[in-house]
Amino acid sequence: LQMLLFLPFFLLSVSASFDDSFARNLMLPISSAAYSDSPQQCLDKKMNGAKVSQQISVKCDFFKDKCSGFTFVDESRKVFGISFRGSSNVAQILAQMAETGFEAKVDFKDGGKVSKYFNEAFMDIWDGGLGADLSYLIMTYHDYDMWITGHSLGGALASLASAHIVSLDWYDADKIKLYTFGQPRVGDQEYANVHDDFVKEAFRVVHDRDLMAHSPPEFMKYVHHKYEVFYDNNMKEGAKYTVCKEQEDKNCSDKYIFETSINDHSHYYGKDVSDWGKKGCK
Repeated sequence: LQMLLFLPFFLLSVSASFDDSFARNLMLPISSAAYSDSPQQCLDKKMNGAKVSQQISVKCDFFKDKCSGFTFVDESRKVFGISFRGSSNVAQILAQMAETGFEAKVDFKDGGKVSKYFNEAFMDIWDGGLGADLSYLIMTYHDYDMWITGHSLGGALASLASAHIVSLDWYDADKIKLYTFGQPRVGDQEYANVHDDFVKEAFRVVHDRDLMAHSPPEFMKYVHHKYEVFYDNNMKEGAKYTVCKEQEDKNCSDKYIFETSINDHSHYYGKDVSDWGKKGCK
């Protein structure tokens, strides 16, 4: 009886921990900033006082497309973190879909199997200097919170980063916030379970019929980790949302199969995420 009384409170507490204002006013601008080669412009506009620490960009596929991420610190808010860039063009999206769809998953060093494209892009950015810079920030600002974010491909890389950081025991999982936008499925069932175990505050924000939330497809043994925050609307200020607590929940975006939208993928909280970021969040 005590367990049954506790369970509703636990489920309520999970839902209550998602913060719409935090997502739209802070994490989305940080995600958008990653699309720019000068992410400081977005931080100056939407997160005054935050400073870019380092931006790392690498060539990440056959077409020599760019994968990128940056670290930042905000001493006034007592936070530091990472933001990863999403796909830059149609060719990159096609390369990403081809590798995730037609090439075997690879072992993720922290557990499970994940998309070869996502894994290689993440490790190239991490080993290219982002991991070392994050290590410096952790040593310097060890009592701060850590925010990790990204849109589209950037969401997949943010997912891997959060699991990797906790697996390495680099930082207290209770101080890490992961918010992604339009994130694709990253890996298999084992990876989803590992991520759920490692990252305590993880929210995948999905805009209505966003097609990327359905890629790669479930029949290829890809599984979303928790928790999905689903907006079945235009995402304007005050819009309602549903927090789904299962990995693949038919009450959220998983209820759609064929009725998907590229426009919903590119637009979050009324912003064209990549274009807004490239323009300095103006």
